Amino acid sequence: MAYTINQLFHTGMFLTYAFTFYSVTQLNIPSLNDAFKKFDPGLLKYLTMWGVIIQAVFFLICSLNDWFGTNAVSPKKPPFLRKLKDFMHAVFSFPVAMFVGVTFWSLMFVDRELVFPKAIDPYFPWWLNHLMHTMIMVSAILETILTPRKYPSRAKGISGHCLFLLAYLIWIHIIYYKSGIWVYPVMEVLSTPARIVFLLTMFLFSTMFYFIGETLDNFVWGKTVTSGKNHKRKKLQ
Repeated sequence: MAYTINQLFHTGMFLTYAFTFYSVTQLNIPSLNDAFKKFDPGLLKYLTMWGVIIQAVFFLICSLNDWFGTNAVSPKKPPFLRKLKDFMHAVFSFPVAMFVGVTFWSLMFVDRELVFPKAIDPYFPWWLNHLMHTMIMVSAILETILTPRKYPSRAKGISGHCLFLLAYLIWIHIIYYKSGIWVYPVMEVLSTPARIVFLLTMFLFSTMFYFIGETLDNFVWGKTVTSGKNHKRKKLQ
């Protein structure tokens, strides 16, 4: 029964995020098209889209693992698909999904014009907004509850996540250099020192979700399952 639920959930989420990505590519938002005339990398300028792609790829790997790998609690020799699935959830899927969702809705609460201007509403369906900024958090938490995983060592996990964040940080500065426009309106209203503090805070905030994901896994499945070999933690009795 649990095996069937996993298959249905993983396949359903893969199709959901593939549909989400396709739906966003069909949007035509004049205000954004006009703003990035000099240089427009398209949807890949937004971390939200990186998050959607990560979720689609992750749940595809989960589906493949359901068929050709294993979801055993503590496999003696986990296959490559299982190792890849566990690593992606810990380093990319969970922390990026939670960071994108929490940050987006927090900024919407403070001032939506800083992150999702009202002028976009006629071109951006409300349900698509929730698939991109709400469903990603729900599916990440459900995945944590439904299937066990073994976290990598913290050195590997944190390094992998930080490299991802650094790559995106460099990317948005390249976009600004070539287009003269910040990807996110909130960065337009900040002074240079305030912008540096803001980005460092977001960097640390995202990294925090790595530890939250690991803690949640430990709570649901126990430290003997989720901890990497280098954690040197005592097994639960």
